[in-house]
Amino acid sequence: MKLPIILQEFLKAQEFFDSIAFANCFSEHASVFDEGKIYTGKEEIKQWNEKSNNEYQTLFEVMDFSVKDNMKILKINISGSFEGSPVVLNFHFRIENNLINTLAIAE
Repeated sequence: MKLPIILQEFLKAQEFFDSIAFANCFSEHASVFDEGKIYTGKEEIKQWNEKSNNEYQTLFEVMDFSVKDNMKILKINISGSFEGSPVVLNFHFRIENNLINTLAIAE
């Protein structure tokens, strides 16, 4: 499956639990919506990812990729040390200037 380079970098950063590289996939004023919370800016996104990595050791397995109305959607099987693991979630990305501008994670 052919993914945009920034999404390849996003997945690689998660594979290595590299929160700095993960945050660097996002624009300076990006936002992430996950589990009813919004994280804004690279620093908050880095902290959110760092906390998730430390608590859950989340691993991503991409199951599908699609594009709808300029939205890039990754269907990801997520496993880790959290209740209900594994779970399949959809990551909805808006990409601008080769960086992630918004990410919404939903079932």
